[in-house]
Amino acid sequence: MIEHNDKIYVAGHRGLVGSAIVRNLESKGYTNIIGRTHSELDLTDQAAVRAFFDEEKPDVVVLAAAKVGGINANNTQPAMFAYENMQIQCNIINESHKHGVKKLLFLGSTCIYPRMAPQPIPEDALLTGPLEETNEAYAIAKISGLEMCKFYKRQYGDDYISCMPTNLYGPHDNYDLKGSHVMPAMIRKFHEAKISNAPFVELWGTGTPLREFLYVDDMADACVFLLENYSGEQHVNIGTGKEVTIKELAETVKRTVGYEGEIHWNTDMPDGTPRKLTDVTKLHDLGWTHKVDLEEGVALAYDWFKENVDQARM
Repeated sequence: MIEHNDKIYVAGHRGLVGSAIVRNLESKGYTNIIGRTHSELDLTDQAAVRAFFDEEKPDVVVLAAAKVGGINANNTQPAMFAYENMQIQCNIINESHKHGVKKLLFLGSTCIYPRMAPQPIPEDALLTGPLEETNEAYAIAKISGLEMCKFYKRQYGDDYISCMPTNLYGPHDNYDLKGSHVMPAMIRKFHEAKISNAPFVELWGTGTPLREFLYVDDMADACVFLLENYSGEQHVNIGTGKEVTIKELAETVKRTVGYEGEIHWNTDMPDGTPRKLTDVTKLHDLGWTHKVDLEEGVALAYDWFKENVDQARM
């Protein structure tokens, strides 16, 4: 069991995922939370990671750090997505073991599942078919991370668990159009089009793929719930169990932003996986369900973007 005075290291504490987990831990009375920025600690540097663990000796580790990006970034930098993510994971997981960390949570991504996985996607669909080519490198790295947690549990009895969040959005998201995911890209595009009175916004693909979206503070609440209540070997899906088309998402963001122009779909650009909905039965059976629905979440995300546009990752 984790305790409120445990020293908890959140790797990636400034990012979308890590910052939300820090907020949730603090709200639940965990007071000894540590983190390091990339400039302070390069997680791909094995010696630096070892020195950090030697110095800080954390009791609990949340591995939320990763090199992430959308379809374009994954397509153009597959070698770096595989290499850097596997370096980060191997360094943190192995040093956690060597330093006697009592609980570790590894965060993966639902892109680990086969391109044509059954829908909704159950946890046991992992490694049952070919991956989506547009994010294959990232997926393979994440699969290696969750399998490592399983193997350390089997060989050493380490209490290392993994979760697979669905598509996330919210405060501290990445709004750089060259590397962002679909939700923040839409928020930025519609916002800028509204400000400039642009007649239309161009979006990629056909708008027909189905996607599930989870507000990041809900994801963080589920992560802390698992840290407190779960020690199983199998990873756990974190999602809403609800889906919308990309076109429906675009209309929701457009309405929330207050943009009145048109949407033009560039069908020469890729759609990615046609459908990706998680089966969250396991998480529901453990006792957790999401609280923020899409309409409310998009409004919260847009409010944060407007208030922090000067500091947002653009």
